[in-house]
Amino acid sequence: MTAVVEPEVAESSKQGFHVSLRNFEGPFDLLLSLINQHRLDVTEVALHQVTDDFIRYTKELGSELPLDQTTEFLVVAATLLDLKAARLLPSGDVEDAEDLALLEARDLLFARLLQYRAYKQVAELFGELEAAAQRRYPRSVSLEDRFACLLPEVMLGVGPRQFAEIAATAFTPRPVPTVGLEHLHSPVSIAEQALVVLAILQERGPDTWSTFTELVSACELPLEIVARFMALLELFREDKVEFEQPEALAPLSVRWTGEHGSIRVSDEDYA
Repeated sequence: MTAVVEPEVAESSKQGFHVSLRNFEGPFDLLLSLINQHRLDVTEVALHQVTDDFIRYTKELGSELPLDQTTEFLVVAATLLDLKAARLLPSGDVEDAEDLALLEARDLLFARLLQYRAYKQVAELFGELEAAAQRRYPRSVSLEDRFACLLPEVMLGVGPRQFAEIAATAFTPRPVPTVGLEHLHSPVSIAEQALVVLAILQERGPDTWSTFTELVSACELPLEIVARFMALLELFREDKVEFEQPEALAPLSVRWTGEHGSIRVSDEDYA
């Protein structure tokens, strides 16, 4: 199969490296395009002849040959060589894992070829945009009088007094942020509440029963009520007080047992 070169492509073949084979003659980029479009089988391309032609082309140009053109040819030639090796595998059912891996590599090589073409087209587009931008020049003249009158008058709407108020607000030192502690309760000592309750009961004597409501009547905070109840439990454990409650949820009565001595109630047990 012999590929036909379009007229505009034939004109561009005069510039850059072109290939002359038995079944193809034209620019090297057109060869890649035909292989990419499956219009030319890579197995029918004599890559050794393409390489010889490129070496001859580089000798003719010598130092005038751009380095990027040489690099592009080496990358594409290596890709075509791997692609041709993969295409030589037999088609059909694949039972060998190595053959399957080679077929996957062939698809990967096609993807690499498409990627190369895409990068090259984008680079050409950037080149066109850069060339067009070099022909543009910014306006370097002042605003014309006929356009200056079109500008709207600036209406601030703020007088000297308002500016002074704004400045005073802006330069006034900000208050130092503080954390409020009003919502926190001061700690209540169970040991101290135990001494208070024991003193009340001792003053009334061992024969007088006092209700729990009477013992907490002087408390101002709920936390103090809880602390006095915990203190009663500690005093009961040390046999300093006795409880009496005829039935469930009935008023709780407390009296001193008459036991003297120091108490061993500590706040560390509730820390």
